[in-house]
Amino acid sequence: MNHSQEKIENEISREIVRCAIEVHRTLGGPGLLESVYEEALAWELVQAELYVERQVSLPIPYKGQILASPLRIDLIVAGKVIVECKAASQYNEVFESQILTYLRLTGMKLGLVVNFGERMVKDGIHRVVNRL
Repeated sequence: MNHSQEKIENEISREIVRCAIEVHRTLGGPGLLESVYEEALAWELVQAELYVERQVSLPIPYKGQILASPLRIDLIVAGKVIVECKAASQYNEVFESQILTYLRLTGMKLGLVVNFGERMVKDGIHRVVNRL
C-alpha cells in the first residue's frame, strides 16, 4: 500500500471518529441498541460527504464452497474502512478478531470497532489493521 492511500484511510478514520463522538453526544451516551447508533453514524458520515454502505453481506468461503450464512459488515465507509458498531457495557477483544476476519476476507486494510456502550465513546474506539 502506498503512502497516499494510507493517508486517505487515516483521514477517513479521523472523520469516522469525529462522527461517532457526535452521535454519542447527541444520543446522550450509552444505553441504546447497536442498530440505533449504526443508523445515526451512517447518517452523520453521509452528511460529511462520505459514501456509506450498511449491513454489507460478505460470503464466507470454506473448502471451495460458499457457506449459506454470510457475515454482515455494519458499515463500509468510502469503500476503504470497515466499521463495526457495538453497544456493549464491557469491551471484548473478540470484537477486534471479528473485524480482522472481515478485513482479511475483503482485502481491506483498516477497520474501526466503535463501542457506543462506553461512557466516553473515544475510549471505546479501537483501530484494527490488516497489513497496513
